Amino acid sequence: MKNKMNKTTKNNFITYGIVILLFAVVQTLSSTGNLSRLLTGLLVPLCVYTIAAVSLNLVVGFSGELSLGHAGFMCVGAYSSALFSHMTADALPSVPRFILAILVGAVVAGVFGVLIGIPVLRLRGDYLAIVTLAFGEIIKNLINILYVGVDENGIHVATTSAGFKLAAGGKKILKGALGISGTSALYKDIKENFFLIGVLLVLITLFIVQNLVNSRSGRAIMSTRDNRIAAESIGINVTKYKLLAFTVSAALAGVAGVLYSHNLSMLKVSVFDYNMSILILVYVVLGGIGNLRGSMIAAIILYALPELLRGFANYRMLIYAVVLIVMMLFNWAPAARNWRSRMVEKFKGGKMNKEAA
Repeated sequence: MKNKMNKTTKNNFITYGIVILLFAVVQTLSSTGNLSRLLTGLLVPLCVYTIAAVSLNLVVGFSGELSLGHAGFMCVGAYSSALFSHMTADALPSVPRFILAILVGAVVAGVFGVLIGIPVLRLRGDYLAIVTLAFGEIIKNLINILYVGVDENGIHVATTSAGFKLAAGGKKILKGALGISGTSALYKDIKENFFLIGVLLVLITLFIVQNLVNSRSGRAIMSTRDNRIAAESIGINVTKYKLLAFTVSAALAGVAGVLYSHNLSMLKVSVFDYNMSILILVYVVLGGIGNLRGSMIAAIILYALPELLRGFANYRMLIYAVVLIVMMLFNWAPAARNWRSRMVEKFKGGKMNKEAA
């Protein structure tokens, strides 16, 4: 058991080390002036989608449920935190305000995860996917008609622009389909550190998911994935543990939404459509279901690749499609998986021979 725990801890630290190494490389390139403006602009979104992919893997990979509502939870976290930042802009300094905004986004998304998860997680397979997809679309359309502002009389909420009246000196924050503008301008003094904050949030996300997966609750979650009937027969509350995974995943998606919304000068709800949910699911599947490190690497490669290939014009998406196919074959083809297993065993065998010598 001790050796197993040591192996798990070692793998966890290797994952953290990969993130820290990538951060060090990027910082070195940036300080020496070798990082292009295009890559610089991709750094924070890469952190956003890495957090989203790792959190979704908790539901898809370890809980065994197909969820297509991840963009909806990101949307909830993004808008709730942006509203909080605007309403407290004059009352709190940037750093504590941003920390609280992250907590607000996580908590609100987590609450929605509980509210949606209680009825939805009694469904399975395609039915669950359809309902979570519907949730994302409902949230998007609700926010699309909301108008929120604040004045001397307090907070005002309306569903039409005609009924949205503020007193003199009032501030319109959420403007329906026009979204929320100026959120990133509230954090001018720490905006240059958003990549560092994003990397820290990635590490925190990995820490939370890895520790949950390797805990007693995590083993219960995976047992419900492997054999629901067997898990129920030994007294495991299947709904409880699936709801736990779903809620934690939703809360972490909310954190990704916070980072996304605060990195933009203009936040529009139209970006949080089903295409975003499917894109995150693609990162999870191609990175390896149940493989956190793979999800992280897939998110980085597959998000950055289309932008880096813009110089190839018409061939850009063709190259992207080829890379998708290669990654799918590498992760799922039996021959490729057997080859990786042989390489791992060979590496372990060589290492054990060195230790014995």
